[in-house]
Amino acid sequence: MTSLDKPTQDAGQTPPHDARAVTEAALFEAFGGVRGMVETVVPGLLFVAIFTVKKDLHVSAIAALAVSLILVVVRLAMKDTVKHAFSGVFGVAFGVAFAMFTGDAKNFYLPGMLYTLGMALAYIITTLAGVPLIGLILGPIFKENLSWRTRNPGRKKAYAKASWAWGLILLAKCAILFPLYWWADTTQLGWVLVTLKIPPFLLAVWLTWVFLAKAPAPIDVFAEMEAEEQAEEERKAALAAEGGDATGGRHRRET
Repeated sequence: MTSLDKPTQDAGQTPPHDARAVTEAALFEAFGGVRGMVETVVPGLLFVAIFTVKKDLHVSAIAALAVSLILVVVRLAMKDTVKHAFSGVFGVAFGVAFAMFTGDAKNFYLPGMLYTLGMALAYIITTLAGVPLIGLILGPIFKENLSWRTRNPGRKKAYAKASWAWGLILLAKCAILFPLYWWADTTQLGWVLVTLKIPPFLLAVWLTWVFLAKAPAPIDVFAEMEAEEQAEEERKAALAAEGGDATGGRHRRET
């Protein structure tokens, strides 16, 4: 039985006093922190602000797409990670394409709303299936991969709670936005959507932090594998040394 199959043990675990700091760092990396939130909000805010004033779909769409590209360029220039900025570009590009194709500015928001609904369902379904999505997202960042599924039941429970929180919060957001998509005009929907960008996200992140900060520490499977490799190398070196001593002893007896 390898160490990856053994029950939870002290080796490879993050010390308890570092759990909160590790959790905060992982959440910051996964969700982009303050800058990631800004990059998520700015394009949509610019679109609805310009459309509110000019009522021009093309100008609003081009401005939103342009600022998304600028945010990517800035990250590239600073040699920073671009995954959050790129996701923003793709989201805005889909919204622009859909709005342009249909000729309805309100449809700029529809791809993002459908994505939100899809993520809500994904959080809930994966949790019901025993593999909560938030664990799949954060596991590699915590260097625990999927060890929490079989070796760390307390941590799996925390991931399940966090995934339920994300799923229900996003469903509540959809319950507000989809009726507005049918009943409200573009500017009303846009301003409500921009208003709901950050608060539900912060609530979900905060609840995730609360659940994980109280959970058992993650098991660093990478550290365990490195320790196994080092132990194996030491064992081989010891065997080689014993073999060398035995050969030397035979040679002395023969001479």
